[in-house]
Amino acid sequence: MQRYTALSAALLALIALGSAPLALADPPPHAPAHGWRARHDPYYVGFNGRRWNDDYGIRSGRCDRARVGTVLGAVVGGAIGSTIGSGDSRLIAILAGATVGALIGREIGRDMERSDHACVAHALELAGDGQRVSWNGTQSGLVYHVVPGRRFERDGQACRHFTLIRADGGRSIRRSGSACRVGDGEWRSL
Repeated sequence: MQRYTALSAALLALIALGSAPLALADPPPHAPAHGWRARHDPYYVGFNGRRWNDDYGIRSGRCDRARVGTVLGAVVGGAIGSTIGSGDSRLIAILAGATVGALIGREIGRDMERSDHACVAHALELAGDGQRVSWNGTQSGLVYHVVPGRRFERDGQACRHFTLIRADGGRSIRRSGSACRVGDGEWRSL
């Protein structure tokens, strides 16, 4: 009888150990978080710590030009990048004026629209060094790529080098330049 009792106790212990629940992936709410603590925050931190509500696909390497165009079209009563409502509520980074056209020349800049300029600026704001961000232009087969480079400081302003590529069919044009952050999400080419 003792033999069966010891055998059944050992069998029960083996079953109990084998059916132990697996550890949960997330720590319980009372436990400290490890790793990226802000992973559930609904914003993206930009170049100088500015929080953006939307990355418009920049972090994944694509600029959602249609959504950018919608945001730019919704800006009422002001130029590109004006604030909506009150306070500091800029919705997307902008590339100031037509300065990018002067920098990159007519070959690349001739077909760029406001949303293309905004894609460049938002990539400068949110993309990592060397991360390529691409989007389709308005013409069939027209694709833009911007690759933000290393960061540097000039006259107290935070700046970045970048490369802009315009690919149209089998032909591509590549230009490099630099831009500095002159305001809240506003970039100006050097």
